[in-house]
Amino acid sequence: MSEHTAHLSIRTGRWTLYVALMGVPVSQWPEHNFGTEVVPTPAERSRALTDLGFVFTDGAEWAWQEYPERPDDDASPVRLLASIKVCSRDGGLS
Repeated sequence: MSEHTAHLSIRTGRWTLYVALMGVPVSQWPEHNFGTEVVPTPAERSRALTDLGFVFTDGAEWAWQEYPERPDDDASPVRLLASIKVCSRDGGLS
């Protein structure tokens, strides 16, 4: 069973969930746009991942990181990125 990392970030004012697949062009990564600037609930994130064909790995928890929009500027707005380990629902490569 292949393990992947799902990420949740806000882009252009909307939260987007995507699954990073190694060896696959970024343009082909599975993605779900929530269409809102309100942080999606854990249940909403889980449903979106299921719709994309993934489930959480056993014991996985969301990890949140903050990073500056402009890395060399201490006054830069902070962005949030969440990640969690997932695997394909059918156990194969996705």
